[in-house]
Amino acid sequence: MKTALIQFTAGDDPDANLKTVRAMIRDATGAGAEFVLTPEVSNVLSNSRRHQDVVLHLEVEDPFLKAMQAEAKALGIWLLIGSLAIKTGDADGRFANRSFLITPEGTITARYDKIHMFDVQIDENESYRESAAYRPGDKAIVADTPFGKIGLTICYDMRFPHLYRKLAKAGATIITAPAAFSPVTGAAHWESLLRARAIENGVFILAPAQCGQNGPKRATHGHSLIVSPWGEVLADGGDAPGITMVDLDLADVERSRRRVPSLDHDREFEGP
Repeated sequence: MKTALIQFTAGDDPDANLKTVRAMIRDATGAGAEFVLTPEVSNVLSNSRRHQDVVLHLEVEDPFLKAMQAEAKALGIWLLIGSLAIKTGDADGRFANRSFLITPEGTITARYDKIHMFDVQIDENESYRESAAYRPGDKAIVADTPFGKIGLTICYDMRFPHLYRKLAKAGATIITAPAAFSPVTGAAHWESLLRARAIENGVFILAPAQCGQNGPKRATHGHSLIVSPWGEVLADGGDAPGITMVDLDLADVERSRRRVPSLDHDREFEGP
């Protein structure tokens, strides 16, 4: 299955981001991609909650989402919108960081709200408190497709291996990990975390990423990765915008799990 990861530099203008993503999806499909994935918060990356309040929408009204559904249908592809920032209508005004899996008919077959919020102080100059603007999700999602079951995660989720284990135990052979990863933690941990999650569970990891300078106070790591169930990096998108494509051999999942059947060896235990 020809799979393409879109890597670009989202800013705070949803219309400009949509134009960029749409053109890149068309380029990927023109090169033969059957499954296309975009990064986390593809619609808008902004440090201003006030600006987000102005430009974001409820899911049923979101023009970015509607355009992506129309694009998937017109091109006849499976499309993962890594995530969109979406208004929820919650009393506290917080948004959802929501991933969407769209069929070639343009319908939404799965939604996933990011469970783990990125609340960290990386150093004296870089800190994040995602939970101040976004409400965490509380449900793990596996979607059925003609080419296998897909587990959905987003960015910081990759630091929580129990989530990936549950997805694999539920039948996932592919797990998506769209991201807008910090350059500091990205350089240190990005590849190691994704390879570990692939190896532990015998799954393909598809991780489309934001890259570059997204705003005056925000940059992202890039290096979109496709990792095999054996832990091999099949493709690395580097640090510039572009399309990363691999023709996946989905039989690799069964081959890897047969060689090291660790999914069958989990044991319950007490303590500590």
